[in-house]
Parts: sequence; structure tokens; C-alpha cells
Amino acid sequence: MRTERGPAPACSALALRFAQVRALSEALVAPLSDADATIQSMDDASPAKWHLAHTSWFFETFVLRDHVPGYRIHDERFPFLFNSYYEAEGVRHARPRRGMLSRPSLDESLAYRAAVTEAVLAALPDLPPEAEALVALGCHHEEQHQELLLTDILHHFSVNPLEPAVWPGAPKVPVAMPGPTGWIEGTTGEVEIGAMASTSLNFAFDCEGPRHRALLHPHALADRTVTNDEWAGFIADGGYREPRHWLSDGWAWVQREGVDAPLYWYQQDGVWTRFGLDGRRPIDPAAPVTHVSFYEADAYASWAGARLPTEFEWEAAAAVHDPNGGNQLDSAGPVEPRPSTGGPAFFGDVWEWTGSAFRPYPGFRAPDGAVGEYNGKFMSGQFVLRGGSCATPRGHARASYRNFFYPHQRWQFTGVRLAKDL
Repeated sequence: MRTERGPAPACSALALRFAQVRALSEALVAPLSDADATIQSMDDASPAKWHLAHTSWFFETFVLRDHVPGYRIHDERFPFLFNSYYEAEGVRHARPRRGMLSRPSLDESLAYRAAVTEAVLAALPDLPPEAEALVALGCHHEEQHQELLLTDILHHFSVNPLEPAVWPGAPKVPVAMPGPTGWIEGTTGEVEIGAMASTSLNFAFDCEGPRHRALLHPHALADRTVTNDEWAGFIADGGYREPRHWLSDGWAWVQREGVDAPLYWYQQDGVWTRFGLDGRRPIDPAAPVTHVSFYEADAYASWAGARLPTEFEWEAAAAVHDPNGGNQLDSAGPVEPRPSTGGPAFFGDVWEWTGSAFRPYPGFRAPDGAVGEYNGKFMSGQFVLRGGSCATPRGHARASYRNFFYPHQRWQFTGVRLAKDL
């Protein structure tokens, strides 16, 4: 029990962070109608109101239910609807059918959020340390869903023939095209990789550790990510029609899906446009290319006479850069990658595909309980991305952060940084 002087400073800081995270999620959906928030355009995406409710279910289940004596579940039907993939929490509504949940409504989902938020804030002063750690995890979990919320809305709206905009586009400011790719010589030899043990002040997901040594061979990384203009050159040179640049699975994917450009690109009368959260607009040739799969990233690297960096090469290079710099998500509003303003930037704009499989580090052990299912069981068949994007909440990413997706997926803000051997 806390003393009568009130919650400890750490608890107050956690309460502020929790409240800020919850508020941002709600600001992101403010432009949406109930119908907008209900639709599901593909199995990989979820309805906006499902994200709102699922993140509330996470706090309600792992914090309130498990650590607040006498707490009563807001609605006994909701755990079945809003559990995502936690087998330890029992049966759940099928992921591909989340778009069929016309009820609860958006307003009811927001009311559920409000009740959970109020209960967590009331409980925080008396929570044991292990429950405070779960609140911190829940905040980072909700930030992941904020990015998914944006990219899922983008996909939902992209299949609407009206191509509606969520927010008006930011005014375009002419910038100079980036110069030729420069190269940053990487560290050679043994390097320390991964996060230290997570603390209340320095959070890290379980998959970011244990910290360990990796051996790097002579290499260099590009000083910026690949631009839209450079990608248009790849297309014009027949990059999507030349199998020699593609992995076998990637070439089969291109042929099967009829892929001939990044997701959301469309060409008419020789002019490329892209669809974004601000509607359809001409591509910005100086901005980083985005919405490309691992297969496309690997093929482009082959075409360019380079390769993708390993996640260890990327982390060693990024460790000296500010993870809170760059173009990241600060508030609800226009979200898109922006042209480089000079200097190597490793954080923001687009997630950068690496050539590394998402596998456990030496000594990795998943935590006990249902939260142990958070990352470990997905360490098969996926590739690591680094650096965060324009839709990643600022403060969420760090050099050791390991995002991961299947090689064909590209509805996230994913881009490419080249590497080469020396």
C-alpha cells in the first residue's frame, strides 16, 4: 500500500504515460464514422474499433483482472471478441471475421475504453511492481496498435473506389532531390547487440534480448533509404519482369499476385500516384519509397548491385543516433514519409527491411504466463525490420527494437536501406 502522501513519482510518470497513450489512440479515430471503424479489408488488417477494444482488453485482463482484487469484467462477452492470439486465454473470435462485428458500436467501444482507463488510473497507486510492469508493457503494446490502426485504416480506405482521405494533405514544400547514395563504413569485428533487461525506465520487448555478441564482417550501409524516384527507375528498367533479381518465392509471389509496383501506386498517362491517408496524390520523387515487401526490397537490392543489411549491421550503425529523431508519429494528422533533409537518419519515415530472419537470440526465454506468447511463438518464417516509421509513435523505437513481418507483407510503412560488402 502506498503512503498517504500519494503515489510514488514513478507511478505518477506511468499514469501520465498511460493517459497520453490512451488519448492518442482515440484522437487517431476521431475522423472515423462507425462504418469506417467497423470494416476489415483483409485478414492481416483489423477494424479500428477492434484495435480500440483489444488494447483495452489487454489492460483489463492482465492488469485489472489479475491484480486488482474485486474487479469485475466490464462485459463478460468481450474477452471472446477481443483476445487476439493468446491461447492461454481461451477460445476467441476468428481473426478474418473481425469485420463482421457490427456490435459493439464505435461509441460502445469508446465507452469500454473509458471504463478501463478510469479503472487502471484508480488502481495504479496500489499496484504491485509486477503489475506496473504490465501497465508499461500495455502502453508499448498499444503504441504498436496505433501504428497498425493507421496502416489498417489506409488499407481499408484504399479498397473504396472513392479513395477517401482521413486527413487533408500537408502542404508540399519543394525540396532538392537527394544526391547519389553515400556509404557509411560499418563496424568490423565483435559488437554487443540487443537490449539490456527491461526496466521501468528503459523498456524493451523480450525479443530484443538477451544482449549478446555478434561478429560483423567488413561492410557499409547506405546513408539514406531508397527514394520513390529510384524505385521508379527500377520499375522502368523492368525490375518486376526480370526473374534473375528475385528469390524463388518472391518471383512466384510477383507472378501469382500480378505485382508490378509498390502497394498503393498507380500509373496513368505515364504519371505515378500513390494513395495515402491524405487521399491519392502524385508520388514525391524525393521521399523514401514505402509499402514494399521483403521480396521487393531484396530484388531491388540485387538490381542495384547491393544487398539488404543484417539486423546486427543496422543496429551497430544506428546505436549512435537519436531514436527520437526523424519523422515519427506525434499526434493525429497527416502521416507520410518525408524527403531527407540531410545527414544519415536511421529512425522514422519507413521501417527498413533487413536480411535477417526473426529468430530468438542466444539464451532467449519467453516470460511465464499468457504474456509469454507476445513474441516468441512468432519466431518462424518472418524477417526483421528496424528503425520505425512515420506512423510509429515517437519514443517507441530504439536501436535494439525488432519489428517483424512475413516476406510478402507490405501494408505497413516499409522501405529499403542498402548495404554492401567491403
